[in-house]
Amino acid sequence: MNFDLSAIPVGALAALAVLAILQVALDVIALVDLYRRPVEQVAFANKWIWVAVILLVNTIGPILYLAVARKPAVLAEGAAPPEPTSSHAESVADSLYGARDDTDRQ
Repeated sequence: MNFDLSAIPVGALAALAVLAILQVALDVIALVDLYRRPVEQVAFANKWIWVAVILLVNTIGPILYLAVARKPAVLAEGAAPPEPTSSHAESVADSLYGARDDTDRQ
């Protein structure tokens, strides 16, 4: 089966390359997320089903996993909610530049 790639337009080859890179990137993102996510936060509580969906259902499989299969983390009863990001940013700024003096300077 001899196939000449020069017969395919350059635009079509570029589009095919972009789609192939997108497919691999989606697969990697979905599989890494699935690996890091606890079983309790995955729909159907079975990671092997989602591995098969991600790998066997091209392009739509990883999108389906990322959109549907991930459950949000449940906050444990009695646990404090996470600190707002603004206070975290302020503490980072304070550690980098020193504590702020809140007095008015004129």
